[in-house]
Amino acid sequence: MRQKLILTLAVLFALSLHTQAQNTPDRPLITVTGQAEILVVPDEVVFNLNATTLNKDLAIAQRKTDEVVRNVLELARRYQIPATQVQTGHISLEERYSNEALTRQPRVFLGYAVSKSIAIILRDVSKAEPLLAEVFKSGITEINSINFRATQNRKLKDQARAQAMKAAQEKASALAREIGQSIGKAHTIIEGDTRFPSSNVSNYTGVIGGRYSEEASTIALGQISITAIVIVSFELK
Repeated sequence: MRQKLILTLAVLFALSLHTQAQNTPDRPLITVTGQAEILVVPDEVVFNLNATTLNKDLAIAQRKTDEVVRNVLELARRYQIPATQVQTGHISLEERYSNEALTRQPRVFLGYAVSKSIAIILRDVSKAEPLLAEVFKSGITEINSINFRATQNRKLKDQARAQAMKAAQEKASALAREIGQSIGKAHTIIEGDTRFPSSNVSNYTGVIGGRYSEEASTIALGQISITAIVIVSFELK
C-alpha cells in the first residue's frame, strides 16, 4: 500500500515539475522521499452500538428497544461518562418477513424491527474491557464498531510531518555529498495522503448472540501508527 502511494506521488510530482518547467528556467534538482512514523498508545475508545427489537406488536417492539437504550445510558452514568460523550443516533423502523427462497413457503410477517443506535466515547481506556462486558449484558443486539483513537492525532501528525521533512533533507544532503555537491533551497514539496495507516487499533463488528464470558474477553490497546510521507525536490549546488 505504501509503495503504491509513493509511486502515485512520484507521478504527480513529475507532472508538477513538468508544468513548472514551462514557466521557470532549467535548474539541476535532486528529488527524494521522506517518511516518518510515530507510534502512540490510544487514549480514547468509541463504542458504536445498536439495539434492535423484533415484535409483531409495534408498541412492544418500541418499548423494549427503549429499555435497552435506557440500560446503556445508565451504564454510561455508572462509568462516569459525561452526557456530552453519549449520543443516541439513527432510529429505524422496518417490517420484516420470512425469506420465501429459504423457507420455500409463502412469505410470513415476522414483526416490526425497531432499532436505535448509541455512540459512547470512553476517555479512560483502562475501563474499556469491563464496559464491553456490561454492554453485552445490557440487551444490545449489535456492536457496529469499537474504535481506539488518539486524541492528540493532529499534533502527532504535525510532528510526523516535520520528521518526514527532516528525513528528506538529510537524505538529499547525503546523496549530494556522494557526488561532491550540496543542496540548496527546496524547489517543490508534495505531501502524501497517509490516511491509509490504521487510526483504529481495534475495530470489532458483530451481532451479539449466546452468552458472553468476561474471562474469555481480552482487549489489547496496542499502538496507533501516525505516519507522514513527503516528496521534496532540492536545488543542487
